[in-house]
Amino acid sequence: MAWAMKAMQHAEVYYKLISSVDPQFLKLTKVDDQIYSEFRKNFEKLRIDVLDPEELKSESAKEKWRPFCLKFDGIVEDFNYGTLLRLDCSQGYTEENTIFAPRIQFFAIEIARNREGYNKAVYISVHDKEVEKEGNHGREKADSGRAEEKGAKREGEKVKTNKGEEKEKEANKEINKSSETAM
Repeated sequence: MAWAMKAMQHAEVYYKLISSVDPQFLKLTKVDDQIYSEFRKNFEKLRIDVLDPEELKSESAKEKWRPFCLKFDGIVEDFNYGTLLRLDCSQGYTEENTIFAPRIQFFAIEIARNREGYNKAVYISVHDKEVEKEGNHGREKADSGRAEEKGAKREGEKVKTNKGEEKEKEANKEINKSSETAM
């Protein structure tokens, strides 16, 4: 039960990260470059936006993944620890969209999704919802006069910038925690 809770907590932290910061700039481990280059060398044609579980779990897939995973024994801490992996990267962690995978498989696929821009859909979706909320708040103020509206917009822009900076700082803290846990 403890490992399942830890896997779910890891998934929640990761999803929060890719929702808060442009995923292309995330560094998940100290060896992201090595993981990514080995992954794409071994799985250059693997479709990573929407994963086919057979490409990860079938006997033939396991034969191909096993040597890849073992390359990171001693390099990535707990490389074979169970982790939750989203099948469709545009969706969140749900029962239908999640499979269990070794940590190094999670890192390889998610690093590739981040670098190749597939996880940006999550970030944009969450970011757009926040902008929409702020926009609605600004429209409510518009009823009280044009002068106040202009002030509210300028004030909203400042708040938006500060919120963005705060999110980035918070995300960097989470990344550091996640990297320390991963390594």
